[in-house]
Amino acid sequence: MKIVFAASEAAGLLKTGGLGDVARALPLALSEKRGQEVSLFLPYYGQMKKNEKIRAEKLMDFTVRLSWRKQYCGLYRVKSKKRKLAIYLIDNEYYFCRDRVYGEGDDGERFAFFSMAILESLVKLGLRPDIIHANDWQTAFIPTFLHAFYHKELGSAKTVFTIHNIEYQGWAHPYFLGDVLGLSTEYESTFSFDGSVNFLKGAILSTDALTTVSESYARELRRAEFAHGLQDILSEHAFKTRGIVNGIDPKDASPELDPALPCNYTVDTAREGKACCKAALQKEVGLPVRSDVPLVGMVSRLVAHKGLELLRFALEEWMSWDAQFVILGTGDAQYEEMLASLAARFPDRIAFVQRFSTELASRIYAGSDLYLMPSKSEPCGLSQMIAMRYGSVPMVHETGGLRDTVPPYDPNTDEGVGFTFRDFNHDALFDAFRRALTLYATDQEAWQELVKRGMTRDLSWKKGAEAYLDLYRDLTGIKQ
Repeated sequence: MKIVFAASEAAGLLKTGGLGDVARALPLALSEKRGQEVSLFLPYYGQMKKNEKIRAEKLMDFTVRLSWRKQYCGLYRVKSKKRKLAIYLIDNEYYFCRDRVYGEGDDGERFAFFSMAILESLVKLGLRPDIIHANDWQTAFIPTFLHAFYHKELGSAKTVFTIHNIEYQGWAHPYFLGDVLGLSTEYESTFSFDGSVNFLKGAILSTDALTTVSESYARELRRAEFAHGLQDILSEHAFKTRGIVNGIDPKDASPELDPALPCNYTVDTAREGKACCKAALQKEVGLPVRSDVPLVGMVSRLVAHKGLELLRFALEEWMSWDAQFVILGTGDAQYEEMLASLAARFPDRIAFVQRFSTELASRIYAGSDLYLMPSKSEPCGLSQMIAMRYGSVPMVHETGGLRDTVPPYDPNTDEGVGFTFRDFNHDALFDAFRRALTLYATDQEAWQELVKRGMTRDLSWKKGAEAYLDLYRDLTGIKQ
């Protein structure tokens, strides 16, 4: 099967968030399946051109039409030892050599060009895919462009569109439909929403199959509190929607191989290895070096939907408990100021590092006993899976992918891998924290079993990649 994967970023080349992790790991996992020919298309950003580690060869250039515009497009291919996965880069310095990846005033036009350029590239390459898999608002026009402009050359291709986070939908003025996209008025109903052009709505209506990044998130998106206005449309298209949980690359999340750790360890040496990492982390962030108290870690964007509103009231109350906290992240000023103030008032209880560092994040995963993710909503989440791989027991709100990847610990059956709370309120969070600290203080053998269970849990892309292949097979009728 010939599979084309389209995304605006991919880890290893350029990454700003979770989409980048998926766009690297999933195409690679698919390419390793027998009989699959996988191509990944990305913008050729200026940051990538300046990166000496990225070697790309130019294949050709041509003109891409975007309504009345005629834009240059260069097509490059990344030189890589991973021959099974072909990575193509769409070059246009006007659109992609910017200081920022996203957040420009003409983002809609930039990524409409990217979407059109991918389809034109397929024609120029003579590549006739069976599946074109687009991701998030940046590639939301691909299903419509395929139907409107490329049905003769590429019409046999089926489209899959994945919503990674519905909070980011892509919006534009109504004139955008004709002036930028070059679409006729027959497409107005496809994209029109609240008097504007809504990129995500167009993709939902136009794609052959729709996926989200966890089973629970697929169900949640039919409810107003999660869908940011699109709940009715998503409910109408539930028949073509599947939730498939993201995975992680075990090689990237490995306490045995991670060079950022002061002590590497495996599941068999986790108790000693984590003790070493915990002491080193406490020293690094300025907390008293104590082995007898639980260390709670959190690596997060400091925004409301990540649960910071709950922590605003909970953390100060928790300062009376015999526990330590280390929090890494940046975000809204109100939460940065709250955490900085608490760290100043309780320097032996809480350490707040107001920046982001992948190396320090690794050391928090490895050095913490308990990993906190109180998110109000979480499409999938990767941090809870990475934390488990490093032997940090997750404490999470039962939402989205957190619900799907963290079965709650049941002391009666000794099943589950973490501590969860169902209701998004202070009392429920408090109860989960009490249960976690009680087990840590009274039954270290049971705690170590939780650590071992999390570390050995299969969180790879193996299951997810096979689920996507099943979906592709259903759409195309190809059984290989």
